[in-house]
Amino acid sequence: MSGSPDQTRNYDSVRAVEWTGSSVKLLDQRILPAKTEYLELFNIKQLADAIRDMVVRGAPAIGITAAYGVVLGAMTRVENNELDWSHCMDADLQLLVNARPTAVNLAWAVERMRRVINEMTAGEKDISRLLLEAEAIHQEDIQANHSMALFGADLIQEKSSVLTHCNTGSLATGGYGTALGVIRKAYELGRIDKVYADETRPWLQGSRLTAWELVQDHIPVVLLADGAAAYLMQKAMVKYVIVGADRITANGDVANKIGTYNLAVNARQHNVKFIVVAPTSTLDMSIASGQDIPIEMRQPQEVTEIQGHDIAAVGADAWNPAFDITPAVLIDYIVTENGVVAQPNQDKLMANLKNGAK
Repeated sequence: MSGSPDQTRNYDSVRAVEWTGSSVKLLDQRILPAKTEYLELFNIKQLADAIRDMVVRGAPAIGITAAYGVVLGAMTRVENNELDWSHCMDADLQLLVNARPTAVNLAWAVERMRRVINEMTAGEKDISRLLLEAEAIHQEDIQANHSMALFGADLIQEKSSVLTHCNTGSLATGGYGTALGVIRKAYELGRIDKVYADETRPWLQGSRLTAWELVQDHIPVVLLADGAAAYLMQKAMVKYVIVGADRITANGDVANKIGTYNLAVNARQHNVKFIVVAPTSTLDMSIASGQDIPIEMRQPQEVTEIQGHDIAAVGADAWNPAFDITPAVLIDYIVTENGVVAQPNQDKLMANLKNGAK
């Protein structure tokens, strides 16, 4: 693919989560790019399973899905004529929270929905307030992504290529994307000429999802094996690494897809700017540092197999953390919808949060 960016495009044609009025439709990300299929889900258990099984993934998208899941749970209880349904939702909410423990947006969205439930009277059958809250979470995320895109694009001072990891686009959010939103905007403005994307083992979110999104939006993308990223930087082929986050702690440490820490170490070694893009819903000021973040461990088969076929010696075990921790000292910028935090620390992140509360 080649050519100049089209200033009239917004490079955003994908949606991963849709509310139908009585169900949630999720673009099944497990089978992309081979197939584009939506699953229609009707109850809270189906939604929790979809989150756990990575039908939907990406911290913001998980939170949005969970919010709609709470609506479905309430609808089911009202339809079953449970008079005190609003006081019986705790198990449903916990089911969602437990689906994936590292991404803080999940618990954040469920807690927002819980507050609305707590404000409702016992036996109240009109759940429109719950739906309005879920829709607000969805729309706020899209708006935040566009704000972050503008702030982040301003950090790219010279036309260059960039490297990204995992998937942080419309598939991982309500729309447009976090790190990929910045990339979209910077490409639209003519500040990025090419995007390098790590394959992102073991789920290959880079090759299956990020590359697919960029191809859909006609943005030049080049895949590389995760282990090639350091050499790419050594060859001075990129000037920025731009990634998302699943949780950011009070001191600025970042939990993101496994392999992100490798990129941060190598970016510092090769004088490449390292940028994290995430909404304030990803900030968890209740946790002091990344050492306190619960890291999700997944099945060894995700490493030893691909689509059910062995790729490792039979009998070999695998260590499969889904995330790693990048210390704040390795991060040049954190971008939220409230602005840019350079060399992040607790005071700067608190100021960024307060800026949004004005």
